[in-house]
Amino acid sequence: MNEKGRLLLPGFVRFTLARRTDARSLLIGSHEHDPCLIAYDAAYARALHADCERRRIAEERDAPAASARRLRRLFGLAETAAIDEQGAIVLPPMVRRHARIGAQALVVGIGGAFELWDPEAALGHDDPGLRELAAFHKEVRHVA
Repeated sequence: MNEKGRLLLPGFVRFTLARRTDARSLLIGSHEHDPCLIAYDAAYARALHADCERRRIAEERDAPAASARRLRRLFGLAETAAIDEQGAIVLPPMVRRHARIGAQALVVGIGGAFELWDPEAALGHDDPGLRELAAFHKEVRHVA
C-alpha cells in the first residue's frame, strides 16, 4: 500500500469480484466485532442489510440500543472505494484511521467479503489462524 492508501487487491479478491459482479466499486466499513475493516460488493451489502433488519426486529423489544450500535458500526462508517483498472482501491482516510491501518494492510477472505487488518493488530488477535496468517505475510514481506 502506498502513502495515499492505494492498495492492490490480491488476486483471490479480484477473481472473486470478477465472477460476482461487473461493478467497479466496493463498500468498506467497520467490522461488527473485530478491530478491522470489512469490504464487500453490492450483493453482499444487500445480504448484510437483510440480516441486520432480521436481527433488529428480533431485538427490537429487548435490546434496541444494541441493534442501533450494530447498524451505526456497520453502515455509519461505510465508504465507497472505486476499483481501478489495475485492481487497486484507495482506502478512504476515515475508515483507514478507524482501523488504524498504516503503511500496510493484511487482506483476509471471509466468504462473500474480505477483511482489511493492520498487520500488527492481526498478530495480537486471539484467533490463532489469523495470527499465523499475519506472521506468514510479515515474513514474506521481509524476504522479498
